[in-house]
Amino acid sequence: MTTSAPTATTLPATPTHGADRPLRADAERNRRRILDAAREVFARRGLEAGLDEIARHAGVGTGTVYRRFPDKARLVEALFEERLALVLGTISDAADEPDAWQGFVGAIEALTRMQIEDRGLKDVFFSHFGDAEAFREHHDRLVPLLESLVSRAKAAGELRPDVELTDLAVVQLTLCQVGRFAEDVEPDLWRRHLGIVLDGLRVARSAPSPLGAPPMDAAAFDAACGRERGGS
Repeated sequence: MTTSAPTATTLPATPTHGADRPLRADAERNRRRILDAAREVFARRGLEAGLDEIARHAGVGTGTVYRRFPDKARLVEALFEERLALVLGTISDAADEPDAWQGFVGAIEALTRMQIEDRGLKDVFFSHFGDAEAFREHHDRLVPLLESLVSRAKAAGELRPDVELTDLAVVQLTLCQVGRFAEDVEPDLWRRHLGIVLDGLRVARSAPSPLGAPPMDAAAFDAACGRERGGS
């Protein structure tokens, strides 16, 4: 009885199945385009923007977006985990500031600026998206840092003793609204109102603090109101 020689088998260079399968080059390019487009769309419109809008901005089909990210929550997690790490590093730096008041002010200013520049980030802080397990570690580290900044500024006799962390969250929401209202005519107006708020939060001062921007003139205010009425 004779047997034929075994046929040589060529194994694939990379796995063809499983969670660790590397993306093809074109698929990885599409994923990168989707993430870049989502970053721009979410920064401008917030997390209310839909996956179809992101697909159009990326120049890919909606089906391509859904293959990479089955729902918006997956896309938000992929996009904002790195952004939240940056927030955490910024607040850590503020907590290391030797001057308690300057550390407190630096943290409030940085958080406000980042949320005004990126509406999606603000929505992560103040919507159900922020409850995702992927963001839990960042949240659990960020809140104690902010609490320590508040406690330190109070202990130094700089911050009103009746101010709580939730007060500062509402302040940030208010300043973000100022930033959105004036973004096309006076993009730094929120800095002026931050200065007004900080003077109200401080226990004592010898004189009013300098404000970070001039007031809106009547024409700029009318233009901002017109934009608001137009719903844009």
